[in-house]
Amino acid sequence: MQSEHHAKLAQPVVSGRQVEPSRFKRVAAASAAVAAVVLGVAAPSVQAQEYPTRPIRIILPFAAGGGTDVLARLLAQRFHEAMGQPVTVDNRIGAGGNIGAEIAVKSAPDGYTLMVSTASTAVNVTLYPKLPFDARKDLIPVSQLGRSAVVLTVHPSVPARTPQELLALSKRVKGGLNYGSNGTGTTSHLAGVMFAQVAGISFTHIPYKGVAPAMAALLGGQVEVAFPSTLSAQPQIRVGKLRGLAVTTKTRAASLPDLPTLDSIWPGIDIDNWFVLFVPVGTPAAIISRLHSETVKALQHPDVKGYMSREGAESVGSSPAEAHKFFLGEVEKFAKVIKAAQIKPD
Repeated sequence: MQSEHHAKLAQPVVSGRQVEPSRFKRVAAASAAVAAVVLGVAAPSVQAQEYPTRPIRIILPFAAGGGTDVLARLLAQRFHEAMGQPVTVDNRIGAGGNIGAEIAVKSAPDGYTLMVSTASTAVNVTLYPKLPFDARKDLIPVSQLGRSAVVLTVHPSVPARTPQELLALSKRVKGGLNYGSNGTGTTSHLAGVMFAQVAGISFTHIPYKGVAPAMAALLGGQVEVAFPSTLSAQPQIRVGKLRGLAVTTKTRAASLPDLPTLDSIWPGIDIDNWFVLFVPVGTPAAIISRLHSETVKALQHPDVKGYMSREGAESVGSSPAEAHKFFLGEVEKFAKVIKAAQIKPD
């Protein structure tokens, strides 16, 4: 999800570092923390009972002004109002989101450093096999905040009005039609890869450095096909500058209800943009529970609900156990796509 909104960069709150425990201890801590929150058996510490007593920082591994940034800032405002402490968003961009994720992983697990991230965190587990951390073991998902569909979109010059017609057309072109993406490893790239793998379509991938140049290429006809988010696609579809053919999610998108799902034609295609709140492993269960409770409340706030609706996204607000299961499933799903296509980072 991207946006034209511009938000002022918040100053980061410096937090301490902790010596990384062994892999066994990290796995055990992650599992125990999630289980304790779910079962409600964790005895809250004095720290958890008083939490928070100082400012909270939300790491965002992307640039300011995008849709995920706006969502993180809306969440920060709700947390500030509910918990009475300043909550800042610290944009730490670079390496496909890995720089911000590593900062979050190495922060003290005390509830004062959080991270809002996207499917990139699940993708990067496989795309970057030599990372100095493992998001599956070093981060605990507090809640899935929301999700938005990815849209199979074509330039109006393309004589295809259904996914089946696009498949037939691309097969007649040497190397297949060109499709643009926001960059290697993004959902706009992997959606095309999954489509090609499941439907047997041929495409030539053209990666761009971000949403803006990828959309400009599609609107200008430099590429025939793309898989943008609903936010990027729906305004252009409504005015006829682009044509939407389908969505890549299991269910239809509320913001584009007339578009079928690719899964209804070729079962097994399921990719969306999603947003999850994470904390470092070792964060006390009582603090995770408090953060989850405040997150669910925040997602029901009119400002947040209105923003999500305008952006073509759906709120989720899942439990830590549900978010953990979802995240591990996404890692596994993307791993299969990346390994089968032998995708390497740029």
